[in-house]
Amino acid sequence: MLAAYIDEFIMFCAGLWMTGVGFGYLWLSSNPARRPSVVRHFKWMGPLLLVIAIILAVAS
Repeated sequence: MLAAYIDEFIMFCAGLWMTGVGFGYLWLSSNPARRPSVVRHFKWMGPLLLVIAIILAVAS
């Protein structure tokens, strides 16, 4: 039971980080030209991960 909450907390934090990087609140690197192409997908992947973490927390 405790392990499930720890996993969901980690997913929630990763979702916050991905959302912050995707929308430009946090920087992945100081040189934007070196930014990987997957970062443009963080705008939808971050919020989706947040929603999944919240749903799993409520379900358990």
